[in-house]
Amino acid sequence: MKIRAYRVLLLAAGLAAGAGACTDVTTEPVSTVTGSNVFDDPGSYRAFLAKLYGGLSVTGQQGPAGSGDVGGIDEGFSQYLRQLWQLQELPTDEAIIAWGDAGLPELNTQQWGASNQFISALYYRLYFQIALANEFMRETSDARLSQRNTGADLRGQIKQFRAEARFLRALSYFHGMDLYGNIPLVTEESRNGVAPPPQATRQQIYDYVVSELTAIRGDLPAIGEAEYGRADRGAVEMLLAKVYLNAQVYTGTARFAEARAAAEAVINSNAYQLDTNYLRIFSADNHTSPEMIFPVPFDGLNTRTYGGTTFLIHASVGGDLKAENYGIDGGWWGLRLRPEAFRFYASGDQRSSYFVMQETVENTSISDYKKGVAAPKYRNVTSTGRPGSNLTFPDTDFPLFRLADAHLMYAEAVLRGGGGSRAQALQYVNALRTRASAGNITDAQLTLDFILAERGRELLWEGHRRMDLIRFGRFTDQGVWSWKGGTLAGRTTAAHLNLYPIPASELAANPNLKQNPGY
Repeated sequence: MKIRAYRVLLLAAGLAAGAGACTDVTTEPVSTVTGSNVFDDPGSYRAFLAKLYGGLSVTGQQGPAGSGDVGGIDEGFSQYLRQLWQLQELPTDEAIIAWGDAGLPELNTQQWGASNQFISALYYRLYFQIALANEFMRETSDARLSQRNTGADLRGQIKQFRAEARFLRALSYFHGMDLYGNIPLVTEESRNGVAPPPQATRQQIYDYVVSELTAIRGDLPAIGEAEYGRADRGAVEMLLAKVYLNAQVYTGTARFAEARAAAEAVINSNAYQLDTNYLRIFSADNHTSPEMIFPVPFDGLNTRTYGGTTFLIHASVGGDLKAENYGIDGGWWGLRLRPEAFRFYASGDQRSSYFVMQETVENTSISDYKKGVAAPKYRNVTSTGRPGSNLTFPDTDFPLFRLADAHLMYAEAVLRGGGGSRAQALQYVNALRTRASAGNITDAQLTLDFILAERGRELLWEGHRRMDLIRFGRFTDQGVWSWKGGTLAGRTTAAHLNLYPIPASELAANPNLKQNPGY
């Protein structure tokens, strides 16, 4: 699979860029409009940045398909969020999918190999994003701006744009480090046309992500002050909290005090509030939710894709569920709960109010959509019942970071010895349970096992579960759930599956890379 030659259409200008195989920096960019003239229009900088943000939601140069950024795979399959969600959810105790597309059943059962097309698709999508961010950084360097006689006012805006590009690049490196471990570290300083990049260690990627996020804080708007869908210091603190909370997995050294402090900074800013309506966070008007910190926006008219929430909403509907109730023109008969996730919830917990009972609770047949509980958590309907602007492509944004996660990260970091207040941690957890009508817990009940279960209840299907299970030591050789390892009863699996393989095609393209152990 290759990142195909692509054009970055910049709304106001036609900047074209090109990339060879994945992280291969030996191929010079191909351009029909040169950097010397495309930025004559000051709006091109903002438009290029829009392309970087758009890389989290759309897949190519014409929505929803037809001119994809990544070749060698169905364009909808290659969408950033769709593949991130699948790799973080399908191998866990939360979700299962009925479809038989090559490579997909293996995600259900933790039986993937190095040629799995979905594992490869996200790897290449990550490096596509990184390549764009690197090019943006090159084109906005002080030297380039001086060559163009860029004025002081525009330079001030570009300073923030550069910080946003670095945030987005750090986000992709975080996902790459989490999923694949040791990966190439390619920046704007990497020289095109010299040699394939070397493989960095997970520690080096971790250090780079932390240093980048720390460096850009002062160049971004204050917490909660960014334009909707753009990064501010709140998004930076949330990503730092994630990185620090999982630091022991990535580097062998715990950073729970730092995780607690980052989550605390978000909470204490008072820039966000828990939404009194839990289901609004996953509805077509969730851009109005006070809980959103950093969403991936989707719009039925302007950001059409077969990934993202289009996938999450359509694939969750089928059987006796009426598609119109979810604001769509038809279900895809795919996603449903594992029985273990269904049993997370006690009676009365409103966070399970959208579950729909089907023929069985158990997924006795992976390929039969009706075997299992439907869980259409995401809807293309507003919180007041109005359908979205398009029945195929939703208006529902994806909550990549939201306040409830900060509450739970704070509590977990406190319990793991990261300082802070245990009483405050209990209060933060009970605020979520009060909203859900799930009943408050006592101090004695506030344990790490409880936190893992509560993360499953509160953040179900939000793309956190694999990461959480690995941090708690329960993803492979400890926890057991249905169909794990390929059997209905489930079984433990080999610990090397805590990392996905480097794609076989990437190993062939870059002789500097070594495969992760076990593959």
